Amino acid sequence: MSQTTSEHTNETGDGVLYVVVTNHEEQYSVWPAYREVPPGWQARTPPTGHQTCLEYIREHWVDMRPLSLRERERRS
Repeated sequence: MSQTTSEHTNETGDGVLYVVVTNHEEQYSVWPAYREVPPGWQARTPPTGHQTCLEYIREHWVDMRPLSLRERERRS
């Protein structure tokens, strides 16, 4: 995923495409598509506009608690 900014532009917003990334705690973030995804994170969407990423996160990240906390609460 390491392309230049000019290879990943869109017609709206800031002109940069983004991906939604998640970590092992199932926390979500928006990341510029032209940058390499950081260690410990995985891309969950193809490159798209910032607003589309935010909509994806709103739809999929329904419980803000980290995975480890949710699992701990389930066990108790």
